[in-house]
Amino acid sequence: MRLFTAVTLGEVLTAQTERGIERLRALAPDAKWVRPEGVHLTLLFLGDVEEGRLPELRDALEPVGLYHAPFVLSVAGGGTFGPPSHPRVLWADVRGDTAALKALQADVARALEPLGFTSEHGEYIAHLTLARARPPRGDPALAACASELQGASWGEGRVDRLVLFESTRGHYVPRLEVMLERG
Repeated sequence: MRLFTAVTLGEVLTAQTERGIERLRALAPDAKWVRPEGVHLTLLFLGDVEEGRLPELRDALEPVGLYHAPFVLSVAGGGTFGPPSHPRVLWADVRGDTAALKALQADVARALEPLGFTSEHGEYIAHLTLARARPPRGDPALAACASELQGASWGEGRVDRLVLFESTRGHYVPRLEVMLERG
């Protein structure tokens, strides 16, 4: 199973993001757009994991929820990764209580490190991936989308759970949900 930990953005913000993606899709029809039901913020990518390890992942992740209260994030603005003239990734900026998000991500990483899972990146930078270029050299149309994002604000959402997702052919199946409970 291909697994990763993430948070979702709540129904209202997910719906707003879906509408925003649909408007942007017209500017870059050849890009590979995220599916609205798959909108999430990845905390830690685990990679291929045997199904038999799910109980130990559950045991490591469940206590993390006890140390974190729900928090609010918003999505506004955005940009691209890759060369400005041929970007490879379009992303939206995540704002709001990003300190709480980073603290949750750090605790998830600490909880899973003894099980052999480590972050492939240095510092965690919150962003919402919206689209990827299909050609490896990038897609100039994503630059136009980034310009459109500059004035966009898609609202805010309550983050109240940590999810262990399985990625299967572009779909994301929740395998475990941990409620954030500290109050």
